[in-house]
Amino acid sequence: MSWCEVCFRHCKLDEGAIGFCGARICRDGKVIAANYGRITSLALDPIEKKPLNRFFPGSRILSVGSYGCNLRCPFCQNSEISWGDEVKLYREDARVIDPEELVSIALKYKDRGNIGIAFTYNEPLVGYEFVLDTAMLSHEKGLKNVIVSNGTAKLGILFDILPYIDAMNIDLKCFNSDTYKNVLGGDFAMTKSFIEEAAKNVHVELTTLIVPGINDSEDMMREEAEWIASISDEIPLHVSRFHPCFHMTDRGPTPVSTVYGLAEIAKEKLKYVYTGNC
Repeated sequence: MSWCEVCFRHCKLDEGAIGFCGARICRDGKVIAANYGRITSLALDPIEKKPLNRFFPGSRILSVGSYGCNLRCPFCQNSEISWGDEVKLYREDARVIDPEELVSIALKYKDRGNIGIAFTYNEPLVGYEFVLDTAMLSHEKGLKNVIVSNGTAKLGILFDILPYIDAMNIDLKCFNSDTYKNVLGGDFAMTKSFIEEAAKNVHVELTTLIVPGINDSEDMMREEAEWIASISDEIPLHVSRFHPCFHMTDRGPTPVSTVYGLAEIAKEKLKYVYTGNC
């Protein structure tokens, strides 16, 4: 039996057992990434799709995803690879690409505007070993590395990968500890600490998906923007519109006026605020 040390859950796993995230397994008394190199998604995306609006704008980046996530957001937009029933299938059927091959693919796309590799779609840090191994090789070849994360990882994991990461988009899903715990199954304090440390070292942009009845209050946005500004008022914030999906089809999409209104409130404290999905 061994403990996983990636996030606040500290999953205690018997030999052969899978952790809460669905991506880590106990083998030979050690917890490792069962999803290492198992790729479910691969696409050449505009950098703005990550979203990163102030990091090499106009460029493209090779986006890669695996499977697994340590949160349980009922509005998950990538449930089929994050924590839906389909995740079990990917443990056996996902295409395996090693770090060398992935870097080779990224280099082949340089003539189409590719600047590097973005680890995204699912939560990449539940398989941080693959991220680290690939990012080290990628940097050696002069490529940029981007992580799109929920920020729910221990600082030791962050510090291991930071020397090889150039930019991050981190989800700040709401600004309330109870909602983080009871709705998302997350840890608000861990996410805030992750953001604070990441922002000291690399280019960071944040995203908040505005879900009606969850995080659409003006007071919450004021508190969120003030906290972000306390780190730096130059951290870009993406305020995005929710569309019904997965386990949250009991409400309509976020009114566009709500998204724009909350963005205006954020602009009272932050220099760079963008709206999305509108």
